Amino acid sequence: MPQAQPERVGQAGATELLINTMPRSSGLNGLDIGSTDGIESAMVNPAGVARTTGTELLFSHSRWLVGSDIGVNVFGFSQSLGPDAGTLGLNVNAFSLGDFVRTTVQQPDGQLGTFRMTYFNIGLSYAKKFTDRIHVGTTVRVINQSTPEVAATGVAFDAGIQYRAGVKDRIKLGIALRNVGPTMQFSGDGLAGRVLFQSNNDYTSTVNLPTSTFEIPTVLSMGGSYDFFLGDALTLSTTAAFISNSFYFNQGGIGLALNYKDFVVLRGSFLYEPGIFGEVIGVDGRYNAYTGFATGATFQIPVRNGKLDANGNESFSAFSLDMSYRTTNPFGGTFVFGARIDV
Repeated sequence: MPQAQPERVGQAGATELLINTMPRSSGLNGLDIGSTDGIESAMVNPAGVARTTGTELLFSHSRWLVGSDIGVNVFGFSQSLGPDAGTLGLNVNAFSLGDFVRTTVQQPDGQLGTFRMTYFNIGLSYAKKFTDRIHVGTTVRVINQSTPEVAATGVAFDAGIQYRAGVKDRIKLGIALRNVGPTMQFSGDGLAGRVLFQSNNDYTSTVNLPTSTFEIPTVLSMGGSYDFFLGDALTLSTTAAFISNSFYFNQGGIGLALNYKDFVVLRGSFLYEPGIFGEVIGVDGRYNAYTGFATGATFQIPVRNGKLDANGNESFSAFSLDMSYRTTNPFGGTFVFGARIDV
């Protein structure tokens, strides 16, 4: 089990794997480990991918830490293979980090133009519904970080399970282990240099400079939710979760979601970690720009698809617009906007 240790904070690489870029889940700070469903689940608990009943498409854009000029574009796709065959899912996270000034040892002030870094990860998920109450899923994710001369590539594995019980599945429990994989290491021509072998002549040779390996940020999370049915139209869902980080402090949080007939869903949550109420970032304050609060909303429209369901009734697809906002200090928070189509 991952165990948070203060002396290990900040020592992992590929920490972009911890950035929640899903518009619905991020409105609950990723606490929806037991209730998440569809392709969004690949970010929190891949077992929820099994809840896809047909075909699902997801597009989202994140303005990460507004003021940093960093954006994340996400494409997700999941397809049910049949009642007993499970569900396949694919999700791609591409980071836009802007332009960087190119420098060298000889010209540390630049004047050599700019370059761009490439950060992306691609996850392939498979999930299966074993009973009406138990869902199991896994994701294999390829990670790439590169500049024109240096690159690191790695692989991470996620696995999760969900359990649902009660009237209308009002009780939802989940546990997930994410980002388990081998260490990563940077390599490439950018790490090569000319070295003088002997001081009595001018002979040099190209030598590759080795870099240290780094681990990826393994996370164990567990949580659940309980639904209160407020008449035929409204459902209030309460959510709680605990997140154990191998290279960060442990976290815990609570969330609420108010659902009106699946047409409108409003979300709010708070994620706690040691030092979260500190006014400054540093040893005596917060280690995180996020201040714990998140809100979100979904607006969903049913659309006739010209098909009939198993009972011969007219079938509908769903189109939804989703958004979330997480508070930060400094920066201007993180916005996530997305669109989801369920066919």
